[in-house]
Amino acid sequence: MHPTLTDALTAPAMATDPAAPLVTYYDDATGERIELSAITLMNWAAKTANLVRDEFGLEPGARVAVLLPAHWQTAAVLLGLWWAGAEVTPAPDPGAELALTTIERFDDVADLDEVAVLSLDAFGRPVPDLPAGVTDYATSVRVHGDQYRPMPASPTAPALDGRCVEQVLAAARESAARQQLVAGDRVLSTPDWHDVDALVDGLLAPLAAGASLVLVTNPDLGALERRAEMEKVTKRR
Repeated sequence: MHPTLTDALTAPAMATDPAAPLVTYYDDATGERIELSAITLMNWAAKTANLVRDEFGLEPGARVAVLLPAHWQTAAVLLGLWWAGAEVTPAPDPGAELALTTIERFDDVADLDEVAVLSLDAFGRPVPDLPAGVTDYATSVRVHGDQYRPMPASPTAPALDGRCVEQVLAAARESAARQQLVAGDRVLSTPDWHDVDALVDGLLAPLAAGASLVLVTNPDLGALERRAEMEKVTKRR
């Protein structure tokens, strides 16, 4: 049996110290800080996988458009979708069975039959005034279980914008080697995940290497040095 992409990417963290911080998220525009262990992130991934399977009826191989910024909830969504066997596309896709997006990009996917909108709110507040028939992710996901037992995945199953599971995992490991990431690194990252390469470099490579991520959005450049010291950062990107 082959592991899912999610299991392969999170195996290093789960095998060492699953209770240690895996993703530490900052939004310097709001002052938000949240720290997630591998266990907590996987619980959110499980909720997402259960949501897309039970509420949207997605089968393995379904295409899902993910129009979300660099964020801890985006990481949970992606890991959940890959656990459910979905293929992710980081752009509007008329052939997608489902889209997960923010309200700012809702118009890009409004023609799809199934859309879930994320508020990305730190306290899980829903998106106000959503159109009828559109799912509020924060409201819907919380009722789903935080455990998920995935089906074995084929290494040639589609996973990310035409790349199969083994290709995505190889790209993540190649990126980790190029960035000289090793197990135990704390990686401070500020670029957005705007396309496949940015997503691989910014999220998947640190996970594959067994590193942890300090993800900063809307960065206050004057605060980065102090934050890097406080978070014991060893690598930056």
